Amino acid sequence: MKHILIAAVVILPAWNAASAQESEDTRVRVGLGAQLRPDFIGSDSTEVAPLIDVDIAHGSDPFKFGGPGYSFGIPLVSSGGFAFGPAANIASGRKNSDVDAPIGKVKTTIEAGGFATYDVSDSFHLRAEVLKGLGGHNGVVGTVGADQVWRDGDRYVFSIGPRVLFSDARYQRAYFGVTPAAALASGLPAYRPGGGIHAVGAASGMSYQFNPRWGIFGFGRYDRLVGDAAKSPIIREFGSRNQLSGGLGLNYTFIMKH
Repeated sequence: MKHILIAAVVILPAWNAASAQESEDTRVRVGLGAQLRPDFIGSDSTEVAPLIDVDIAHGSDPFKFGGPGYSFGIPLVSSGGFAFGPAANIASGRKNSDVDAPIGKVKTTIEAGGFATYDVSDSFHLRAEVLKGLGGHNGVVGTVGADQVWRDGDRYVFSIGPRVLFSDARYQRAYFGVTPAAALASGLPAYRPGGGIHAVGAASGMSYQFNPRWGIFGFGRYDRLVGDAAKSPIIREFGSRNQLSGGLGLNYTFIMKH
């Protein structure tokens, strides 16, 4: 997948019993685990990577739902079910050695942009995000998704919903295109994709608390490359249209006293 879950490193001065007694207390939940994901978008091989999650809630309020498979975002403005804010992600790079062919490398890319969410109801959520690559692929990439959620406060949360991934021509040329020089070196036909929807899929997430302190969380995701991405000689020869990822971890909840 294009994305890597971004870790927020939080240094906090106090650790207390993880059951909120006063409304001014802040509960912090930190999760750590492992995930399997494609080496890069379009890859037919996987890698193991850390899975990190940080959530904050005030008083006895439940932790706000965050759908799996999105970039890290901070809601700066929230009103009437809408929320807006900056978002960031790190997209995996690709080396010639990853496919054992001189098709051209893509550097690991920091992506920055923004996101918007709308809570249609307590159990149905929409999100859209658009990010620009800063170096690396240098393109624009985004996701639109929806999530149906079943939950009992923080005791358990389960979600599932569709995802649509889109990108501009610069992004698609970086990962799916074959330049004339790469065609001569690799024997693949030259290929110059355009922009548009490059994948559709679905993502599911879950969390379950054993007690107020400890719990588990995880996700599963499937994407299928479509359009120009699916027609790429790179994908047909060295990769896969089917992209699977998933992860599981433990989380711990503690309280910051004010």
